[in-house]
Amino acid sequence: MAKFRSNHQRRGKGSTGMVAKVGIFSALIAGLFFIFNLFTGEHFETNSADPELSYFLPKGGRGVVVEQTTYALSYNEAHEQAEWVAYKLSGATLREPYVERTDDFRPDPAIATGSAHPNDYRHSGYDRGHLIPAADRAYSKLAMSETFLMSNISPQARQFNGGIWRELEELTREWAKDAGELYVVTGPLLDMEPKGVIGNNEVTIPGGYFKVLLDLEEPQLKAIGFVLPNTISYEPLYKFVATVDEVEAMTGLDFFAGFLPEEVETELEAKADIDLWPLDKDKFRKRIENWNNR
Repeated sequence: MAKFRSNHQRRGKGSTGMVAKVGIFSALIAGLFFIFNLFTGEHFETNSADPELSYFLPKGGRGVVVEQTTYALSYNEAHEQAEWVAYKLSGATLREPYVERTDDFRPDPAIATGSAHPNDYRHSGYDRGHLIPAADRAYSKLAMSETFLMSNISPQARQFNGGIWRELEELTREWAKDAGELYVVTGPLLDMEPKGVIGNNEVTIPGGYFKVLLDLEEPQLKAIGFVLPNTISYEPLYKFVATVDEVEAMTGLDFFAGFLPEEVETELEAKADIDLWPLDKDKFRKRIENWNNR
């Protein structure tokens, strides 16, 4: 059984090692590597509006990869939910006016075996928790609506979904605005002991969730992971920081393989410097005083 690491304090100060030196050169190399893969590398064929999406999808999963307009996921039929969802998060689109929340939860017709159904969650005591948040795609009614497909939904404890998970999602949007663009992979920890199942489709209630972030924008290339138990939390977010390598070990997934030059990937995935991802004391206070009590 995977175990949570809750002792990931701040790791290091500022830029160290190779990542501190790569700068514009590494970003250029990453771009050239992407072009090389376009002609020779292994990648998923996609119908996405963003052709780059296919190149940073995790490898090693057990599900079926499905493409939506602005994100991809791997649907695990045994658990009736995605084992991961991957997408790019743009600061530019986050600054656009928000459309009205659609709230149109529905089965995903792209899942050949049939996805979970909204009724599976009825009277379960668990929220229909988004993996890619609706607010991450609030610039477009179509993009927003696609986040309500049940393939993107996972059973989350109410005070987790509206508490520490909300805090992390809001911070991720702030980091994307600051960076300009982030690559995001998130999902349930399906190899952990589950908390049970819900509904006629027997949707697994995960014991926890992960989120992995990659920033390839100047002036600082960086990556970080978070591993969170599916329950209410009064701990600060830095307690749940993990390296990408550690998240890979917990999930069996390989993030960003073939997307970056190997030496850059190795360096970025081995470190998790929370100082490069500023937290928000006001959000933490709101979680403790308000969000956790709803």
